[in-house]
Amino acid sequence: MTDRDSAIVTQDGTSVDPPVTEAHADSERKRLPRPLVIALRIVGGVLLAIFLAWAILYVTKGRFLKGTFERVASSSTGRAVAVGGDFQLYFDPFDLKFVAQKMTIANPDWASKPHLFAADSIHTRIAPLSLIFGRYHARFLDLRNAAIDLEWNAARANTWTFGDGEGDPVEFPTIDRATLAGTTLRYRDPRLQLLTDLKFETVRSTGTRIGDSVRFSGDGVARKTPFTVSGALLSPNETAGRGRNQLELQARAAGNDITVTGTLPSLADIENVPLRTSARGGNLASLLGIIGVVLPDTRSYRAHATLVKSGDLYSFTGLRGRFGNSDLSGQFAADGRGERLLMTADLATKSLDIVDAAPFIGFNPDIVAARGAVAAAAATGAGPARLLPDARFPVESMQPFDAQAKWRIATVRSKSVPISNVAVTVDLDRGRLALSPFTFAMARGNVASDLIFDTRQRPSAVSYDVRLAPTPLGTLLKGWGVVESGTTGTIRGRIELKGRGDTLHDSLANSGGRIAFVLPKGSFWTRNIQLAELDIGTFAQKMFEGKLKEPVQINCGLVAFSVRRGIAAADPILIDTQKSVMIGRGGFSFRNETLDMAFRADSKKFSVFAGQSPVGINGTFASPGYDVVSDQLLARAGAGLGLALVATPLAGVLAFVDVGDAKAADCGPVLSAASAKGQRTTEGERRDDVGKGTTAKSEDGSRSKGERKEQRKKFLGIF
Repeated sequence: MTDRDSAIVTQDGTSVDPPVTEAHADSERKRLPRPLVIALRIVGGVLLAIFLAWAILYVTKGRFLKGTFERVASSSTGRAVAVGGDFQLYFDPFDLKFVAQKMTIANPDWASKPHLFAADSIHTRIAPLSLIFGRYHARFLDLRNAAIDLEWNAARANTWTFGDGEGDPVEFPTIDRATLAGTTLRYRDPRLQLLTDLKFETVRSTGTRIGDSVRFSGDGVARKTPFTVSGALLSPNETAGRGRNQLELQARAAGNDITVTGTLPSLADIENVPLRTSARGGNLASLLGIIGVVLPDTRSYRAHATLVKSGDLYSFTGLRGRFGNSDLSGQFAADGRGERLLMTADLATKSLDIVDAAPFIGFNPDIVAARGAVAAAAATGAGPARLLPDARFPVESMQPFDAQAKWRIATVRSKSVPISNVAVTVDLDRGRLALSPFTFAMARGNVASDLIFDTRQRPSAVSYDVRLAPTPLGTLLKGWGVVESGTTGTIRGRIELKGRGDTLHDSLANSGGRIAFVLPKGSFWTRNIQLAELDIGTFAQKMFEGKLKEPVQINCGLVAFSVRRGIAAADPILIDTQKSVMIGRGGFSFRNETLDMAFRADSKKFSVFAGQSPVGINGTFASPGYDVVSDQLLARAGAGLGLALVATPLAGVLAFVDVGDAKAADCGPVLSAASAKGQRTTEGERRDDVGKGTTAKSEDGSRSKGERKEQRKKFLGIF
């Protein structure tokens, strides 16, 4: 049988097939390769299947997937997920549309509420690619009578992180627009001691309104402090397409008013969004205390800054504000990303009112401003007429968080002592507070200090190390009547004390260490009655004329105390001048702030009307007194009066004659701040007139039984 496709051949062997046309040749050349044809058929089949699936879902609204959805969702979350009413899940046309009525998602067994989420109705449109790549993106969300419960437990698991282990921070999906009706949100965090309940309502556009807004209000408790909050998320029509929403929030807690405003990229997205934040109130410490951060009390304040939240890091930049009569600027942050809350700050103040600094040593600034330091000390529990505050260090509050801060102050406004260029570095590490270094300029001199308050030890271990660089006396003391233009002397010194106690007073009341101030060579001129070179003639001159005729020429001087168990004993007080040697003995008590010292000036040259009698300083830190009519002076006056009566008036003068035998001081030990045992005369002899480093007021440093008893009453308050 002849193949129908074979060529037709005649008897003479010639072919009679018709010639191949050009059209037929083109047809042969256009035929697609067989593998490509197969691939195209597969793709077409898939697209057809997708279209059919889309069409089925679109027509049926995906209602037949309700049971599958519940099983898959429950299995993947490990929680019971149920839909009690209508259910829809389909593409419309490209966004994934989800509708569920009476839907619930169960909470873990440890939670205080049965459901993480429950709603009468939820209707949303989701961008499909967001389900595959990154954060979910809802173009629209409608919730009716929904309740959302977000809760942490002590093990740091939460209700919204599915599975075992530590929970993740709450992260809402990106939402362009939302309509909420009867929706509530509850948030509970035992670590932050925070519980809040919010209610959301949507106000729709009406009349000339340009867009909807989601209003919210609620209340709660943060660290036992009640607060209220209200606000709105605004979605104007002209910005809805770009998914931008205006946030307005107002909160009130512990007498503080806080306002937060800003533009969000979506309704629930505040991550890395700059928010303008302002606050005002009667005490900044009460505001930070809500989050467990300890700060000294302040007077009324107002401040604003830009807040940016990045996970558990809250940064405040561009801070500007005032507290009391002082200004404040800079930046600070609260970092909760680590094991412990870390507060960091970099602050600056142009002008600090000295009253606003009072809280840093435990005083209430309002009481200081209105009634003075003594009244402020009494308000802390201190005894009558005391200056050192008895306000307790916030030991428990200093344990839960750490802090690292720097504060620079250009000028401190003070009536008596000029202070400027303050710089302090604060380091709080698990209850150990270090102000180190703490430097400032005082009267053209510099003070460097290191203050440590270790509340980890009980009671707190406190150390004070304050170092004064050479400072002009005239500038330092001009507030006390010293003539600056005629005073060339300087002073330098150091205070080094260590004690135990949970208040400033207690830490000093049992402290030990040394206090020493050195006076190098220079002049000293005063308008008021002073103790320097006190003899009967110059004392009368100062008392009646009110000033010296010429400055006191200081060769060298040392005012030093050895402190033992809160009692400071002169060790020594020795000032060598051109005309006399002044020596002080006695001491004072940090325990009850009493003073009991005696000063005496002996002339180097012969002097008539030289009393050679100690001038006492007594009273308290808050109210010091002078006793210039001592028993010795009265005895000399009585002797002089007796001589005048029985002999001649000239003979009465002999009782006040100073033969000028004062021993000049060797300035080497004085300038090196040596103790009383190390002091020498210019001839190298050990001085026997500067005491023995005790509180005795006698020349040889010994105390009589009566003096010992009297000082125990004064210094220890033993009666």
